Amino acid sequence: MPHTTGLSADLLALASEHLDAFVVDLRTLVSIDSGSGDADGVRRVADWSCARLEQAGFAVERREVTGTDGLPLGPVVVARRPGSGRRVLLFAHMDTVFAPGTASARPFRLDGHRALGPGVCDDKGGLLAGVHACELLVASGLADGVDLTVALTPDEEIGAPGSAPVLAELARESDVALCLEGARESGDLVASRKGVADLHFRLRGRAAHSGIEPGRGASAAVEAAHLALAVAALDRSAPGLTVNVGVLEAGSRPNVVAEEARIVAEVRATSSDVLDVVVGQLRRRAAEPVNAGVAIALEVRDRTDPMERTTSSDALARLALSTAAELGLDIDAVATGGVSDANIVAATGCPTLDGLGPVGGDDHSESEWLDISSVPTRTALLASLVARLGAGDLETYAAGSPESFSAASGSTHH
Repeated sequence: MPHTTGLSADLLALASEHLDAFVVDLRTLVSIDSGSGDADGVRRVADWSCARLEQAGFAVERREVTGTDGLPLGPVVVARRPGSGRRVLLFAHMDTVFAPGTASARPFRLDGHRALGPGVCDDKGGLLAGVHACELLVASGLADGVDLTVALTPDEEIGAPGSAPVLAELARESDVALCLEGARESGDLVASRKGVADLHFRLRGRAAHSGIEPGRGASAAVEAAHLALAVAALDRSAPGLTVNVGVLEAGSRPNVVAEEARIVAEVRATSSDVLDVVVGQLRRRAAEPVNAGVAIALEVRDRTDPMERTTSSDALARLALSTAAELGLDIDAVATGGVSDANIVAATGCPTLDGLGPVGGDDHSESEWLDISSVPTRTALLASLVARLGAGDLETYAAGSPESFSAASGSTHH
């Protein structure tokens, strides 16, 4: 076994002592409205986070970012604590999907071992687990053995339009990265995520009176029907591929041959190559309409490449599962169809593991919850894993088989 055997138990004892403080901190963060685009609310979460990280000895900077519309999103918090070991990046997001006023309309509350409130799992519980894990490492004297960077972003829920370049930059400077999204409801970690692309089709035909001179028209609506079926036919045509026609709009009146139509489809795939193939197929289809009188334009938006399994990420998963076993956790590392900032980080080639936050579920809904009883063990797992990574323990697990964990499909939670 690696030389850190026994470390996890010591960190668990510390984390258990701080559980009440974690709940107090969680109430504070969940009580702040910080929906994507609410720059002032995100800044309040950033203020709290910066203060705590500075107290733990981190040098903190804030990089204000904007969205594609040029409007402010809030800061990316970048906190660094240099050390003698490997370079580890922890990252979480400060934004939620909820509108201003939600925190007061549906305030934080405890129901048995569950905490409820807007963003309690996604991702304020994960963000807080990261802060507490850093504090545990400092308190236990382990922080000096790892070169640690923490990144907190303001825009994950809208695809990270402002923070993606910052995350990619930090990933390239790091040896390994841990994403603090909540664990699966089963407690499992996330070893891989699908990539996604949104396909926007614009169809333009010719309008005509449908009763007097329909032959002079070219129906964008009929072409859209053909195109929608062609897009849908690609669903599950390759392993791990899903294609969904989410929006189909056409025409204006029943007595007018439809001049315009619009389709928005989503493609998710486990590999970048499959995404490329599907986009290529649909570009060719758009160039060859069934009705020659209709023109089709295709725009690919919000493409995010998959978080794919690699030899290095498999080794990271094995190390994490070994550490979890020391804490009595019987969990796995699984695949999911959801997308997170981990996709952005993994795309740089940095070994990445996700789902390191506490256990939770029902994200983006009124019933979103976080299992408070999972917090000490999950925080200890995170802190212990960081310490082991800093000490170079990842190399010990690099020789294992890629099938040493299942990476089976998990829930679609986030």
